Amino acid sequence: MTRILALVDGEHYIPVTRAALKTVEEELGELVGAVFIGGTEKIGEPEDVKRELGVKVWLPDGDGIPLDLIEEVVERERVDVVLDLSDEPVVTPDDRFRIAAAVLSAGAEYWCSDLKLKPVEMHDVLEKPSMRIIGTGKRVGKTAVSAYSCRVLHARGYNPCVVVMGRGGPKEPEVVRGDEIELTPEYLLKEAEKGKHAASDHWEDALLSRIPTVGCRRCAGGLAGRTFIDNVLKGAEIANDLPADFVVVEGSGAAIPPIETDSGIIIVGANQPLRHVTGYLGPYRIRLCDLAIITMCEEPMADEEKVRRVEREVRRVKDDLEVVLSVFRPKPTEDVSGKKVVFVTTAPEEVVPKLVDHLETEYGCEVVGTSPHLSNRPKLREDLEKYVDEAEVLLTELKAAAVDVATREALRAGLDVVYVDNVPVAVGGDYDHVGDAVESAAELAIDRFEGGS
Repeated sequence: MTRILALVDGEHYIPVTRAALKTVEEELGELVGAVFIGGTEKIGEPEDVKRELGVKVWLPDGDGIPLDLIEEVVERERVDVVLDLSDEPVVTPDDRFRIAAAVLSAGAEYWCSDLKLKPVEMHDVLEKPSMRIIGTGKRVGKTAVSAYSCRVLHARGYNPCVVVMGRGGPKEPEVVRGDEIELTPEYLLKEAEKGKHAASDHWEDALLSRIPTVGCRRCAGGLAGRTFIDNVLKGAEIANDLPADFVVVEGSGAAIPPIETDSGIIIVGANQPLRHVTGYLGPYRIRLCDLAIITMCEEPMADEEKVRRVEREVRRVKDDLEVVLSVFRPKPTEDVSGKKVVFVTTAPEEVVPKLVDHLETEYGCEVVGTSPHLSNRPKLREDLEKYVDEAEVLLTELKAAAVDVATREALRAGLDVVYVDNVPVAVGGDYDHVGDAVESAAELAIDRFEGGS
């Protein structure tokens, strides 16, 4: 039977709340009790609620929404559903999301009169130490950090593989042995011509990390990160049989892969509206992780005040969360010194000049043209037409239309194609190097796996 915890307030007369709780017991399940969350307009003292409501009542020690108390009761009483019977002015819409994030983090569902939210159902299937990498939204650099993390773990002897879900993933999970095959532009184009999304995240990870990858698909992403359909469970089972000792499980956008892991990294964009990070159900995502890598911590993406505010609010969500501030810098996967290149990216147009300067200064190429429209095929084609006759090399990230448009058009025009890695560089926080932070999260995963916690 469903075990239900009610949230009640003092803005309802006690007989009215008592009648609602009777309906809960008659129609919904077993009522374990109620947490009083504030309000005094229609009661004398909170003790009146405890004395007269007719069920077990937990009272908070202080003022404000008692999130810690709610989580504590959910976990101790093995609650399945928290039913919110409170109302304004005790709770605002923002408060409801804060409560929901805490409830989902504790493993229960959050219901109010016209909304039901469920946590992501995590499948405990991995037979190796594992780490999730998820994001607080689209275009925060999650795949770049994931590919970088896999390279770091590979270089430091962890022998990883990665399970990736994406909106362009295959019908059945697809293994790409990045450690065995040479992923040339011609090879990727042939895969695209077979109808595959050859710039999907698992191809990017395979190209840039040179480790085994398992590509999966998903459709939709709910407020809490649940997908509508996905095949990630099958992908995780495949990972168990790969010649790897550590599994990275990568999310898609703000969607969360439904696989239990031993530790977690969340990627936060400093350029995002703060409400999208620490409001709504952003805190639920943060609480699933041990390390936050805040990306794009530079102007024009975010000024210093915004970066510090994001860092402060992210830390506030989870006391023991480690945090790294970072920026991305492009790194060609082949030598392009002395070459005239056209550079295409998904980066916002306002940051492209900074990336161009880095490419020219660090790698000795001449950037004769750029396009920030890698995710907009018509505009990308227009941009390529402008510069293709001036360039010798196409520099492109491996995402969006990188293969079916950019690579195809470049090869057709006789250009060499060189793919670009986006390297996260630490600029603040708890670590001097992003790689050290990633390794720390991996070590935590191994400790938990071996300790059975």
